[in-house]
Amino acid sequence: MTPDEVRRRVEEIGIIPAIRVSSSDDALFAAEAVSNGGIPIVEVTMTVPGALEVVAELARQHPQLIVGAGTVLDLETARRCLDAGARFLTSPGLDLSVVEFGRAEKLAVWPGVLTPSEVMAARKAGCELVKVFPCAQVGGPKYIHALMRPFPDIGFIASGGVTQTTAVEFILAGAAALGIGSELIPPESIEHRHPRAGAPLPGHGAHGARTIGGSRGVRACRGVSRPIGGNRSIENHAARRQEKPVESRAGAGADVERQSRLPASLIKPDVRISRSADFPHLFRGLVTCPRIGCYDANSCAT
Repeated sequence: MTPDEVRRRVEEIGIIPAIRVSSSDDALFAAEAVSNGGIPIVEVTMTVPGALEVVAELARQHPQLIVGAGTVLDLETARRCLDAGARFLTSPGLDLSVVEFGRAEKLAVWPGVLTPSEVMAARKAGCELVKVFPCAQVGGPKYIHALMRPFPDIGFIASGGVTQTTAVEFILAGAAALGIGSELIPPESIEHRHPRAGAPLPGHGAHGARTIGGSRGVRACRGVSRPIGGNRSIENHAARRQEKPVESRAGAGADVERQSRLPASLIKPDVRISRSADFPHLFRGLVTCPRIGCYDANSCAT
């Protein structure tokens, strides 16, 4: 996959599960559980013991899985991640040498940014997607919305402090994707090693996902009285990007539709947004059941 294809796929999925655990065995289990649960992307952080071996094993055994490396702090680590088979790199901060390496090697690199100056530097280096980290601690959804105003051609991954209660707000604010760790992959789920961890939910199809809304990508979320910043502030974000029209970001002739994770119980027709992003279905109830991907403790067979 080219860097643009990887980026578009991430924006379609809308979520990047970050695996930050204490052993390589735990990392392999978590990655496979996420994949079996219907999310074809994982980010293995370099803080995992034997992280490069985990990346290589996943890339070899699961070619359909988009395997990336997170917490890449320097150029040498970036090179080793590429050799291991990583299809994308992320970092908590901006290292322009890693960005330049990614461009030279045709590898997707989404650096961490926090300030407008860092966004400008990443944009100048050719980044179309950046990770705002730590996002929740500096204003959360409102900060994402504020950054979108001067940078409509940049996609923002909200990372750091995204929870099941704030995910919808980040999506409504305009986040292109959500970077999520322990909220999606609870430690107790990994410890229990449930054999059905990550199984798709009934009614969500073979890939654990379903599409919500019509050809215009109208989305609805319960408990949101209006988009942040007024009705005009959450127009189709991709359509406003001057350098990348909607068709080029979603595929020629394709609607800007994301495979939705939005539970049916959250749909409220009188509240609409035209963002292509949706609330990941894997959030609901993770705190009530130890199974990865299970969020119905009342009917769970565990």
